Amino acid sequence: MKSKVISALALLVPLMVMGPMAASAADGAGHCNYVQQNMFAGPFKVCDSPSTPEKCAELGKTDDNKDAVHGAGDCATAGKVGVCDMGEAGKRIYYEGDPGGLEIGCGFQGGEWKAG
Repeated sequence: MKSKVISALALLVPLMVMGPMAASAADGAGHCNYVQQNMFAGPFKVCDSPSTPEKCAELGKTDDNKDAVHGAGDCATAGKVGVCDMGEAGKRIYYEGDPGGLEIGCGFQGGEWKAG
């Protein structure tokens, strides 16, 4: 249970700091792969879509995040743990982490968790 709460907080804190993703799904702006980490949990390998190059650079500097790389198109789906679908705000694909804790954190972001 403790790890689920920590994972949930790991997802919630960046949202409080940065707000919703700036690009909308209609932008077709590409994606951002990065390592998400903050004082509560992580590191998790994640990918946000859509994301502009500027938003990706910002994500890479938030909390203890690192290794942000922008790319064209959608995030890779191979090897994913699950997806936090935040509707028009976009999707965050998790490639690492406890699915139960990530699901709780996704709910705090107003998203719908889709395992695997």
